Amino acid sequence: MIKVANIAKNTSYLTLALIIQKVISFSYFVILARFLGLEALGQYYTAIAFTTIFSIFIDLGFTNALTREVAKAQERASEWLASVLAVKLWLAAGTFLVALIVAYFVYDYNLAVLIAVSSLSMVLDSFTSTFFAVARGFHNLKYESVASVIFQLIVLGGGLIVLQLGWPLPALLGAVAFASAFNFLFSGFIVRQRLKLSIRPRWDKERIRKVFTISWPFALYNVFQRLYTYLDSLILGFITGFGQVGIYQIAFKLIFALQFLPMAFTASLYPAMSAYWQSNRDQLKVTLERALNYLIIISLPIIFGIFFLADKIVPLFKAGEEAVWPLRISILALFFIFLNFPVGSLLNACDRQQRNTANMGIVLTLSVILNFILIPRYQAVGASITVLVSNALMLTLGIIGAKGIVKYSAKKNLQVLLKALMAAALMGLVVYWGGKYIHVFAAVILGAITYALALFAVGGIKKADLLSILSSFKRA
Repeated sequence: MIKVANIAKNTSYLTLALIIQKVISFSYFVILARFLGLEALGQYYTAIAFTTIFSIFIDLGFTNALTREVAKAQERASEWLASVLAVKLWLAAGTFLVALIVAYFVYDYNLAVLIAVSSLSMVLDSFTSTFFAVARGFHNLKYESVASVIFQLIVLGGGLIVLQLGWPLPALLGAVAFASAFNFLFSGFIVRQRLKLSIRPRWDKERIRKVFTISWPFALYNVFQRLYTYLDSLILGFITGFGQVGIYQIAFKLIFALQFLPMAFTASLYPAMSAYWQSNRDQLKVTLERALNYLIIISLPIIFGIFFLADKIVPLFKAGEEAVWPLRISILALFFIFLNFPVGSLLNACDRQQRNTANMGIVLTLSVILNFILIPRYQAVGASITVLVSNALMLTLGIIGAKGIVKYSAKKNLQVLLKALMAAALMGLVVYWGGKYIHVFAAVILGAITYALALFAVGGIKKADLLSILSSFKRA
């Protein structure tokens, strides 16, 4: 019971921190977009995307492996940590140098400087993730949750100071590096003083061999996931220029911020699915169906609302009409992104991690091909089309994998989808026409009321379902 209570408490810490973190992060993005303009915004996020991809080669799946091995044998935590740190020191130094060399030859001097500053954050964040991975192995997520919020507050505060003083773009990434330095020192302090572990690197050839053996499946998935998430921004900037990256980031950041909803909803889903996989396969199928139904109901009003109000939303970022359709197309992908959370949780909970990795590899390949075909012709719109198609494929592959685990039939989910679509379409019309005559926020409220009433009217949701959705968020 203590372990179950501890898991629930940790989930609550992390979910709350995630929500706060995403609110702060998105608010800061809006400020940056309004102050910098699309060209500078594109340069800023190109540097971050570049170093985020390179960070793969520092971690190589060590974080996941470290958490798992420490959780298995906490008394050997210092030994595992020492070996991982010994490897990471060499990998960090090598990756840092290679990133700078590639940036120097591929980009102009100004962007190379941005990448150099962002590379400092890359190295510090990698060691921070190692320290917090150990804390996770001790079933302690409280400090990591607090640190993630403080990190965003430091970035926000430092960024506002830089913007007010009119300092150049590298100083903004310097604020991120400062926040990363705080996180690095704080996480190291927690491991050393709270967990009473040594943080001195030690080269243990046999243990390091074990680390690589354990971590390679995690590394492969991380490589696919990072490339899938960030490579499109690099391709877009390289082919069309940084202004298009800035346009694309409006849609990217909005979708990224909204993902806290399925994350919070599915936080309690993974342990439940793991338990049902062992003891009750019928309940596992019911759990998947309900999760998909609820996320259909949650996602559709957001999609319809943003789609019809896109021309009212993009001016908040000081962007013009060229940013409207990338946002409209990208927001359609939110449906597939939301539904993939419970499907992905099912695959992981039922020991199908390799299937998830294979799916990500297939989707990454398609994404790269589509980006090189569509971006030269359609620019940011092309990247948005790629996001939509690739996420649809990811969900399709996940559903195929799920059918190999449970006797899943889409019939019940399609019934809910049809009813929710009817309600969302009515809401979309209310929001669209209301936005022409009343304030946009009033139109949103009116649209939300319309959606709820219409959904109840067509039987898309019942009182018991609503209470179940709310309780899922509370459990998270």
